Amino acid sequence: MRIVITGASGNVGSALLRRLSGHGHELVGVVRRPPRAGEPYAEVQWSTLDLSRDDAGALTEVCRGADAIVHLVWGFQPTHREDYLMELGVGGTRRVIEAATAAGVRHLVHMSSIGAYSPKRDDTPVGETWPTDGVRSSMYSRHKSAAERLLDRLERDHPALVVTRMRPGIIGQREAGSELLRHGLPAVVPAAVLRHVPVVPLDRRLAVPMVHADDVADAFARVLDARAPGAFNLAAPPAVTAQDIAAALEARLVHVPSAAVRAAVSASWHARLQPVDPGWIDMAYALPLLDTTRAESELGWTPGTDALSTLAETVRGMQEAASERTPVLRPRTVAGAVSRFVRRGPVSSRRTP
Repeated sequence: MRIVITGASGNVGSALLRRLSGHGHELVGVVRRPPRAGEPYAEVQWSTLDLSRDDAGALTEVCRGADAIVHLVWGFQPTHREDYLMELGVGGTRRVIEAATAAGVRHLVHMSSIGAYSPKRDDTPVGETWPTDGVRSSMYSRHKSAAERLLDRLERDHPALVVTRMRPGIIGQREAGSELLRHGLPAVVPAAVLRHVPVVPLDRRLAVPMVHADDVADAFARVLDARAPGAFNLAAPPAVTAQDIAAALEARLVHVPSAAVRAAVSASWHARLQPVDPGWIDMAYALPLLDTTRAESELGWTPGTDALSTLAETVRGMQEAASERTPVLRPRTVAGAVSRFVRRGPVSSRRTP
C-alpha cells in the first residue's frame, strides 16, 4: 500500500512510522523539515512541503497514486499568531482534501481530536455521535471543529472517497518530552525543574482522557487495513485526574478553582511570560471523556498501555528532555531555547519558518 503521511516526523507520525515500517508499505512523508536518516525513517520517501502555504500542484503530485493519505499536520505554537495556526491547521486540511480529490485517492484518514467535541454535560463518556462544535473559547478547539466541517463537505461531495476521523484524547510518549517542553514552558526553565515541583495548583475536578502514541498508531494501522469509514474515539483507561498528575510529579495537589487557574494562565500568557493560552484550560474542564467501544468492536483495537502509565512515561520524558531524531522532536536545551528567543522572539509569537 502506498501511504502518504503528512506530519510524519511528529509525535504521532514517528509512532505511526514505527508501526507501519517493515510491512511492505510504500511510505511517503510530507514535512517541512525532513529528519536525519535511520530507523524508523529508512523506508520513508520524504517530500518537503509547507501545508500553511498554497502549493496545490506539488501536493497533488505527491498524492498521485496513493492508496491512502494520513493527515497529521497541526500546529500548537505560536499561540499569539492565530492567523498562522488557522492557516496551517484548517487551511492545511483544506489543501490535503483538494489534493486527495484531485489525485483520486480512495482513503483519507484525518487526525481530528477530542478537542473537536462540544462541552460535556457530565463525566459520562461520549461516543462519536457527540456534537463536534468545539469549545468556542479555545483556539485549538475552534480550529479542530472547523476541520470537521471541511470533512463533512468532503463526504457529501465525494461519497466514493472513504473518510476516517480519529479522535484521540491527550497523546503521550517519552520521546515527545522535548517537544512538550517547548510548547509548555518558558525558554529559561530547564527540564530538571519538573523533578522538583512541590505543589500542583489545579482544580480537583479535572478528568481527561489520555492514550499512548503507539496505541494511536496501532489504531491508524487497523483503519488503513480495513479502510474503515467514520469517526473513532481513542483513549486508555482510566481517566487522568488532577491527583494523578500531582502523583506523577511526586508533588502535592493544591485545589485551586478552575476559574482562578484560568485567570493566572491568561494573565501570564498575555504578558508573554509563558506560551500556553487560556483556551487549553477551558478545554481541559469542558471536554467530555471518551467511549471507545466503536474502535474496540470494529477495529479490534485495545490500548496496550494504560493512561496512568502513559502519563508517567510522558512526565519522565519531559523531566529528561527526551527527544527523537526529527526537527519536531529534537532535543530541547535552555541554551538553544534562549538562543531562539533572542533571535526570533518567544515561541508563542514567532511564525514557524
